[in-house]
Amino acid sequence: MSNDAGGTPPDNEGERRRWNDAYWTSVWPRREALTDNVTPDLLAHVGARTGDAVLDIGSGGGKVAIAVGRQVGPEGRVVGADVSEALVRLARKRAGRSRAENVRFELVDAQKDDIPGAPFSVAMSQFGVMFFDEPATAFANIARHVGEAGRLAVVCWQAMDRNPWALGHAIGAYTPPPATPPPGKSLPGPFALGDFTRTAELLSAAGWEEPDAVPYDRIVTVDRAAIFDDGQLAFNGVAAEDLPAARDAVDRHLAQFLRADGRLDVPIAYFVVTARKGRGAA
Repeated sequence: MSNDAGGTPPDNEGERRRWNDAYWTSVWPRREALTDNVTPDLLAHVGARTGDAVLDIGSGGGKVAIAVGRQVGPEGRVVGADVSEALVRLARKRAGRSRAENVRFELVDAQKDDIPGAPFSVAMSQFGVMFFDEPATAFANIARHVGEAGRLAVVCWQAMDRNPWALGHAIGAYTPPPATPPPGKSLPGPFALGDFTRTAELLSAAGWEEPDAVPYDRIVTVDRAAIFDDGQLAFNGVAAEDLPAARDAVDRHLAQFLRADGRLDVPIAYFVVTARKGRGAA
């Protein structure tokens, strides 16, 4: 995909690279041990019913979409949308093993692409909606794929200072500062929607009504690999000469969560954000 005549970067260029990086996608199944902890809360807010058509945005390895597929039953259907070729392949394999015949996965970018299977009765996401560089455009495109009286339920992290597990607390001094986004773009990332006031404004501008957020704070037990492995340092831009110091910083930071059995008890803080499609929305 090339730049347009005005020099604007392609849609979600950085996130397309990130989620198609061979290292990052290879370790993602380990990271699911952290993110899986929020799935019951998301599913409770989704409230999927028999026969529903569900869109899962940023479906990753497909576990949540497959779980919703069981809820909607053979009369319903689920479409997972993701930009990662490797994770879409993984999700399809998992669906095949689970015999989830009413669930399929599409390699598309929910920010602007057409998503096969519309209209949907509900759109959901587990940590997938923070990675748009034009979030208002993305939420409008999602609304376009949801039918009348459709609803939205997504999980996003609260601010980074509410999530002490985040490696930025340890290696921020060793990583390059984030680039300034071009005009018309926003800076995507795990904590991009950590301010619900801004998120509500984005949703309202995109045609969603009654945005609401329920905050959750939990302590979850995970293996160290769910939070960190050495490959993350270089992946996040730590220079080769700084790797030993950054690794030591991570060790010191994670020590505060260490259990006697070697696993970690980490506090996590997230929102489940809900809304309904407004009348007259595209």
